[in-house]
Amino acid sequence: MPSATAKAPAAVDIPAIDWLAALQAGTEEGFVARLGGAVEHAPWVARAAWGHRPFADVDALADAMARAILAAPREAQLRLLQGHPELAGREAQAGAMTAESTGEQGRLGLLALSRDRLQHLARMNSAYRERFGFPLIIALALHETLDSVFAEAERRLHQTPQDEWRTALDQVCQVMRGRLRRLAAAPTESTSAP
Repeated sequence: MPSATAKAPAAVDIPAIDWLAALQAGTEEGFVARLGGAVEHAPWVARAAWGHRPFADVDALADAMARAILAAPREAQLRLLQGHPELAGREAQAGAMTAESTGEQGRLGLLALSRDRLQHLARMNSAYRERFGFPLIIALALHETLDSVFAEAERRLHQTPQDEWRTALDQVCQVMRGRLRRLAAAPTESTSAP
């Protein structure tokens, strides 16, 4: 499993560098407004990273945000984990997820599951939340199929609470890295005024 600070070899991405330079040249409030959604309902993560500028590239920004998550007090980490929606859960059914989560869950078909698969996932979500106290968080971009997601959920139900805490935080960091890469890849949308 990739770690919270693992990253692929960097390639020179001029639009991403320009996006990052513009982002860093702005105000702290603009930075937080543009990046606050990279971590579900936790703009404090972007705010914490602001003080570590300048960032050489998007990976350096992601590293700073991951460090903020991993260095946060346990209570803040718990609120961060609890702020994530369940996979195909009540937030999804109510249409109350963020645009980022909706896109991520929709890519693999989690928003259009058969009745049987939805019930199976609901049982896993419930068992997971009861065991660990926060929703099951899986970086869906790391999975190619629903079967892989379901297998990961089953595997993680059997982890120790300590191991699962670290895994859940790592998954949040992986989700955040993917969101930052998407923001940098679409700079005209992500650098417009909030």
